[in-house]
Amino acid sequence: MEQGGCVYILSNFKHTVLYIGVTLELYFRIKEHKEKFYPNSFSAKYNCNLLVFFEQFSTIEEAIIREKQLKNWKINLINEVNPNWDDLFLTLE
Repeated sequence: MEQGGCVYILSNFKHTVLYIGVTLELYFRIKEHKEKFYPNSFSAKYNCNLLVFFEQFSTIEEAIIREKQLKNWKINLINEVNPNWDDLFLTLE
């Protein structure tokens, strides 16, 4: 029997950092984030422990595809607006 999966987004208290992940067991994975089970992880370092979004899928493969889509939107946006990845600070003068 195939097990479904979830893609999820966590944020920190000030909503300034986002973490996108995928899991088979959403409840237990979020509990690990909240307890900083992996203290050197990105989510632990940046205090991302607020579950702000999740989607459930019938297979883990579907969840992984969605995770990649969510992560790629950031890169695609930058490539569209700033294809050379220039430091835009200089444009603020």
